[in-house]
Amino acid sequence: MKKDFILSFFKEKVTHPINFQDIVFKLSPTLPERHILKRLLRELVNEGEIVKTRNGLYGHKEEMNLVTGRFEAHRDRYGFVILEKPGERDIFIPARATLGSMDNDRVVARVENRHRREGRIIRILQRAHTRLVGIFEAERAGFYVRPKNRAIPFDLYIAPKEKGKAKDGDNVIAEIISYPSDKRPPAGRILKILKKPETPLDEVESIIDELNLPQRFPHNVIEEAKSLYAQSPLIRERGLQKRKDLRNLLTITIDGERAKDFDDAISIKKIDDGYKLWVHIADVGYYVGWDSLIDKEARKRGTSVYFPDRVIPMLPRELSEDLCSLKPKVDRFAFTVEIDFNMHGERTDARFYSSIINSNERMTYTSVKKILIDKDQKEKKKYDYLLQDFEMMGELCNILKSRRLKRGSLDFDLPEPEVLLDVQGNPEDIIRAERNFAHMIIEEFMIAANEAVAEHLEGAGIPSLYRVHEEPDPMKLEDIVKIIKSISQLSLPSKVVIKGPLVTSGIKKGVPKKGSKANFQTLSPKVLIGEKNFSAKDFSELLKQIQGEPEEEIINHMILRSLKQARYSTVNVGHFGLASKSYTHFTSPIRRYPDLVVHRVLKEVLSKKHLSDKRIKELDSILPDIAFHSSRMERLSDESERVVLDAMRVWFMKDKVGEEFEGKVVSVTPYGIKVRLKDYYVEGFLHVSYMTDDFYQYDEKSLSLYGIHRKKRFAIGSNVNVRIDRVDMEEREITLGLS
Repeated sequence: MKKDFILSFFKEKVTHPINFQDIVFKLSPTLPERHILKRLLRELVNEGEIVKTRNGLYGHKEEMNLVTGRFEAHRDRYGFVILEKPGERDIFIPARATLGSMDNDRVVARVENRHRREGRIIRILQRAHTRLVGIFEAERAGFYVRPKNRAIPFDLYIAPKEKGKAKDGDNVIAEIISYPSDKRPPAGRILKILKKPETPLDEVESIIDELNLPQRFPHNVIEEAKSLYAQSPLIRERGLQKRKDLRNLLTITIDGERAKDFDDAISIKKIDDGYKLWVHIADVGYYVGWDSLIDKEARKRGTSVYFPDRVIPMLPRELSEDLCSLKPKVDRFAFTVEIDFNMHGERTDARFYSSIINSNERMTYTSVKKILIDKDQKEKKKYDYLLQDFEMMGELCNILKSRRLKRGSLDFDLPEPEVLLDVQGNPEDIIRAERNFAHMIIEEFMIAANEAVAEHLEGAGIPSLYRVHEEPDPMKLEDIVKIIKSISQLSLPSKVVIKGPLVTSGIKKGVPKKGSKANFQTLSPKVLIGEKNFSAKDFSELLKQIQGEPEEEIINHMILRSLKQARYSTVNVGHFGLASKSYTHFTSPIRRYPDLVVHRVLKEVLSKKHLSDKRIKELDSILPDIAFHSSRMERLSDESERVVLDAMRVWFMKDKVGEEFEGKVVSVTPYGIKVRLKDYYVEGFLHVSYMTDDFYQYDEKSLSLYGIHRKKRFAIGSNVNVRIDRVDMEEREITLGLS
């Protein structure tokens, strides 16, 4: 008796909630099987697949109008359940119906209003937070920790015996002993009193503590890594069998100047009707087997985390920076994707195999840009034997990118902040990170390899992990159109196919029928809201239209924030942003766990040709949890990097209080405006109470603040002169004033 058998029974035979005795009667298990049945039912209930009511009745979640997903909390206590099943709209959860759920908790929710997609959380399956950071407060009623994270909907009660040496006002880390319920408030114990950081490096250490990032590897994992390293000559010798020798193929890596973990290398040749591209990926799976100590730790971490001054790696450095890293001038094991393209960039063939390579050069993005874009003669002479290959890479990159954009892929060329540190680790500047043509070459080639692998596994019908990006929620389209119209007088794409039932509020006549063409400029934004949103191609056209406009970057950021987050799933629903029908992550197994999993699945398919039903069921049972956990750890990594960046910004600006800067408005709320400075890639908030030259009101229609008397208006994209009024080191916030 197995889980899939029980699930099939509930889906096919059970029409209403039933008790355990009814299940036994229908299935007629033997006495030993009854014990197994009880255990499996308990596990399925814990996983959220089967629901057990307060009366002890069992039912399948779908039959009981229940969904499973991740709770995304808002600072005002309400939130959304992001469903695990891709292709489904999020469920809104009012503040009164969260059951004390915290951000990123895995929950079961009942859908109470399908039309409005509103529901109530009825069970919390897995807590994302086991501890929190906050301010210790001593009151007459007792001791509490007030969380720094405003999305956490409760204060934590601390019993006198659990407070340790904490004093009123201390910054502390508290472990959550019990979570809130109908009968009792949440309680915890003080784990650590955080000292006030004296340097930016202290601040990063504090953030690592706050977010409970696993900075050090367990001793047994380090020992296993050292053992692998010591035995590497013997391991390599065994691994040469059935491995294609590509050491004579001209091969390069292209990475940033500070990179130490080289996941990917590339080779290229011209063929009769197009190009042959080799994408070589570090063969981490050869060294790290399923359920080894290193594998379990890597699965737990999910991803490497990158800070300005350090990396918290997914794998021990013996592997990530040496044994698996595709370093130049040394033999390295790789997993190669060999792809043939015709002159139009269409993939005509793809092959996958284990290989051994020897990278000729460790190139940087800056160096390749100098060769291809700047035509730097000194750089070209240094790498003269590779010039023809670089030219071919540039040609193929342009062809692939053009083809990708033509099919409707979104091209957000958004600048990212880069923190420059001095020798003491203090931020000396915060600039826009350069993204040049060399970055695009690697990006296009990795996309091509990921698509080839995904389509091969999907075609073989083998369970795998996909990188999915769902279409935007239709309800957010109106906001996007409103924002764009408020920012500029740009004409939106003139023709768009309306794909769903129309919301015709405010339109008296001339409403187009479903499937007809509509002119954006003559219709209310509400006409554009349907059961389905724009296609990827429509968004792509809009991005092209605003290209080169002063507001391009701001609009791109707004559209990007309105889209759903990409995630990992065993169910392929395509990748909206890339306009890809099938996509996965394969090209970074040193720093992303899903890539390592996909390597193993593909290698198993290639070696065995046919997987047994038993093995397919095993993959079906373990991959969904890996997908969910990896997505959660990716979000934690993103959050960690954002918090560290905020910290570096306040450390950099703390001695600039009183100075004046030019800036641009990047968002407007009823409470004030967020401004990005021109000289530094730094943002601050100008609260409406600091705008003392007039009385300002918020205009929802134009998304702007306007002065009642002086008629000055602040809208997204407006230029503004500001003064640094306050830098809050604890809250990591910069407060601005008008200059």
